[in-house]
Amino acid sequence: MVSFNTIAQNARIRTYCNPVDIDYTYMSHYRAISNVSYRSGADPAVINFKGKYYLFATRSHGYWVSEDMGKWRFIRPVSWYFGGSNAPAAAVKDDKVLVYGDPSGRGPIIETDNPELGDWKTNFAVLNPPGGIQDPNIFVDTDGRVYLYEESSNKWPIRGVELDPDNYYIPKGEQVDLFNLNPDNHGWERFGQDHRSDLAPFIEGPWMVKHDDTYYLMYGASGTQWNVYADGVYTSDNPLGPFTYAPYNPVAYKPGGFLNGAGHGSAVKDNNGNLWHFSTMAISVNYKFERRIGMYPAGFEEDGQMYVNTAYGDYPHYLPDVEVDNHKHRFTGWMLLSKDKAVKTNSVLTGVQRNVVDEHEEGRMLEQEAPDYSISMINDENIRTLWVAESNSDSIWFEMDLGRTMTIHAFQLNFQDFNAEIFGKPDTLRQQFVIELSKDGKEWETVVDFSENQEDRPHAYIELTEATQGRFVKFNNVYFPNRYLAMGEFRIFGNGNDPKPSTPRSFTVQRQIDERNADIYWEAVDNAMGYVLYWGIEKNRLNNSVMIYGQNSYELRALNKGQKYYFAIEAFNENGISEPSETTRAR
Repeated sequence: MVSFNTIAQNARIRTYCNPVDIDYTYMSHYRAISNVSYRSGADPAVINFKGKYYLFATRSHGYWVSEDMGKWRFIRPVSWYFGGSNAPAAAVKDDKVLVYGDPSGRGPIIETDNPELGDWKTNFAVLNPPGGIQDPNIFVDTDGRVYLYEESSNKWPIRGVELDPDNYYIPKGEQVDLFNLNPDNHGWERFGQDHRSDLAPFIEGPWMVKHDDTYYLMYGASGTQWNVYADGVYTSDNPLGPFTYAPYNPVAYKPGGFLNGAGHGSAVKDNNGNLWHFSTMAISVNYKFERRIGMYPAGFEEDGQMYVNTAYGDYPHYLPDVEVDNHKHRFTGWMLLSKDKAVKTNSVLTGVQRNVVDEHEEGRMLEQEAPDYSISMINDENIRTLWVAESNSDSIWFEMDLGRTMTIHAFQLNFQDFNAEIFGKPDTLRQQFVIELSKDGKEWETVVDFSENQEDRPHAYIELTEATQGRFVKFNNVYFPNRYLAMGEFRIFGNGNDPKPSTPRSFTVQRQIDERNADIYWEAVDNAMGYVLYWGIEKNRLNNSVMIYGQNSYELRALNKGQKYYFAIEAFNENGISEPSETTRAR
């Protein structure tokens, strides 16, 4: 009999995997228009209050608390925004938490000294600047002064104003225009998938960070529904400017891989003094605002350059309390084992039309994927495609063959919404299932038992207590809250224990006449699953990256005019990562 470690739902974990594993809320504010049901979590404002982390997100009917950034608990506050907060701002001042997130764009700052209870109190001093308040950020400086930054527009700039904490946080003076987008010179600020749209881009989601004596005002661009949604930064020695564009922008950028996007984020220090960036990631199938939340290690180089490391950003990383040699590099090295492996099931839905809000003809979202809900969609590393079963029966199963015995460290189950009929935040949602493992496909042992799970885990990331050997993996459904069991991706992480790929050869980079773009080529590596391309403005500091599957060329459209760059590339597969290529320079 084969012996395995069985893990239950409450096991302690040391790692996480994007998207953040929280019980994302079903959006209810579009129900009257479309009756399309979908989960979403976006525009995260994360703060550290008395050693605990609080995560506020758009229209979630509450917020989350965590002691380790790994396990999050939803809080239903005593008092809150009835319609849900919209892109909420959050900050800590004088042992209280301040929040602004009134969906009307006009309202007072609210506060509490007990966010776990959520007895939020208002001072009734309505903030009502011209145009209202969109995507706000509250910043408390080290001298105790308080500032409000805001805007979400494809016309107006980011604005800032000082607030008076001794007078109900009303503005001290008029708002100041700080900066706007410049897509003619900044390639990454262009709208659309891979920056290919001529529609006007959006600037939004400011978030201020102070490091030493420098103010870093982050901002999102250019559209939340696109793979290239990113955060950039301007710097100043004054909280209201003037501000200078950072030549290394974008600072948080994740256009490739399983789940894309790293924009409209926040930055928070953990209890060890390390910085983390939380951001918005796009699915945009049921509706363009169908989104999730990601977290990445962040910080500052010795000369003050800000970084957010998104390399392998949807593979497992170590949590803040796990000691690593370099906070910038928290990737566990656990590789993806499940991509494109043979898989079979006893249930596939056909003949049912999907109910979505589709705006692709207006250029506002990607075109819908083909209506193929076969089991091969479950491991293609595309969260926008999905396997859908004929029902949610407890007799449904699927089985995956990894091809050989491999070392398994973790699973991630990304459930999805197909013609769901849930709205708001019911407290009865849960997913129940069992995962079995076998070396020969005959003798099976349970490795994950969620058969009595009572938690809502739509992106359940399950780290095994010890690494386990196996070849065949079987999922058995027990309970699913929607009519149709649907899964965007079933992912397995570990090591394939065979040779790593070799370094890509003939790596070339050529800036186009429009130097916001570059054409990049390399020789395909026979046993590579994919590649990670790196670039930056210093040879030893390639802080931007993109994960690339299934091709040996890439058009990068995220560069700044007039800026020189350095590039390198590496290959990866289920066994590990190659040595990087030599760094090449492109003017």
